[in-house]
Amino acid sequence: MHHKPKHSTQERPVDSTDAHAESHRWLLPVLLVAQLMVILDITAVNIALPHIAMDLKMSGSTISWTITSYSLIFGSLLLFGGRAADLLGRRRMFVTGLGVFTASSFASAMAGSAAMLFASRAGQGLGAAILSPAALSIITSAYQGSRRAKALSAWGAVGGAGAAVGVLVGGVLTQFTDWRTIFYVNLPVAAVLLFASLKVVPADTQKPRWRGLDLAGAALATTSLAAIVYGITQAHSAGWTSIQTHVCGIGGLAGLAAFAIYELHIDKPLLRVERIADRAVGGGLVLMLAVAGTIFGLFLLCSLYLQNVLGWGPLTTGLAFVPLALSAGIGSHAAGHAISKHGVRGPLAGSFAVAAVGMFLLSRVGAHGSYLTDVLPGMLVAGVALGVATVSVSMAILTGTRQEENGMISGLNSTGHEIGGTLGIAIFSTIAAGSGAILGPQAASGIGDAFLVAALVASLASVMALALLPRAQHFLAKLALNPQAMPVH
Repeated sequence: MHHKPKHSTQERPVDSTDAHAESHRWLLPVLLVAQLMVILDITAVNIALPHIAMDLKMSGSTISWTITSYSLIFGSLLLFGGRAADLLGRRRMFVTGLGVFTASSFASAMAGSAAMLFASRAGQGLGAAILSPAALSIITSAYQGSRRAKALSAWGAVGGAGAAVGVLVGGVLTQFTDWRTIFYVNLPVAAVLLFASLKVVPADTQKPRWRGLDLAGAALATTSLAAIVYGITQAHSAGWTSIQTHVCGIGGLAGLAAFAIYELHIDKPLLRVERIADRAVGGGLVLMLAVAGTIFGLFLLCSLYLQNVLGWGPLTTGLAFVPLALSAGIGSHAAGHAISKHGVRGPLAGSFAVAAVGMFLLSRVGAHGSYLTDVLPGMLVAGVALGVATVSVSMAILTGTRQEENGMISGLNSTGHEIGGTLGIAIFSTIAAGSGAILGPQAASGIGDAFLVAALVASLASVMALALLPRAQHFLAKLALNPQAMPVH
């Protein structure tokens, strides 16, 4: 009589455990594919810009908005997206962001004018700003200890290698089909992701908490960041010393200062500004600007050299980035092991120093250079180093966060990446165009100068990593702790 009930009570936990293990196994791949889709739509569009401009009859002064309209909304709304994930539910925000991104991708593919494309790309940026921090927040809450380090290493690999893969995908699709396919391909991928996410992403157990969303802080932060991003992206055409650039830059910085003061005086802030006093978080945020700017600059300058100087087509250029994708992936994989033994300060300082060597090698590109001798060696060296740096800086920012602030800190991490990338593109493209030529062999001089500045930035970041980040003993102790038990300081 007692055997059957006993047997049935044993069966349920086994089945439940098996189902949980199965869903947990697929959780990380689903989140990584979603993040890869977001990243691909940045770099894949870069390589298709000449074809987009010709089809939609864009002028040289407006074509940059194909990229800017995406990065402007994406970068300026990431903090809000991270906080929304904490308060409204991580899965809810992930699914919502996926839906907005997919609908905007369809609108981008159907765009019949430049204005419609810019608006649709802004919608993609909104969806990405909701989706990306929610996905990263799900990872940091679902994995602990060494498993979290491995998961974040995989996330870093997507960030480091995904951009290079995007260039390849963009080259292939543009060469053999049409630039609109870059957006159409998101639709079936998103449909699979939506179905899978409802199966494997843990359901939100709490009801949405709208009252703590801090809409005023979100508006202030978004407006301030948008002003800075707008000023930087338009500085090349308006002039770095123009009134427009100064008003946007100074106004944006003043807005961020007002945002920080406001956040310190409310009960449920969008961002706990005092968390930046933590050396791992604050130092990591500064170094995130450097690593993202360097990575974005590397892609931009290599693409300019291959297409504008050597005269390569979109497919050949895309294939040229495959070694960079592989090297960045190797660096990202190695970073998890290095961090678990040596913390983040040593790996970050070392990786920036090696990246500086790679950028210096690239600074020697000539008007009649060769991919194998002038580009590939520096690309491989910088790729491995920046793969390590991407994971290390994310680990610095994210390790030790409490459960209820995972979305907030994830949003801060992603904001640093996007704003840093925007800075990198604006600064390095300006230097590259300094010679007065952007096409033909004569453009090599300015591109080489930009690579040299990138080497100096990486060298400075290496020194800053030693000065700003915590020692290995302190960081490793924090890494070993349960994040739910971590005090906010």
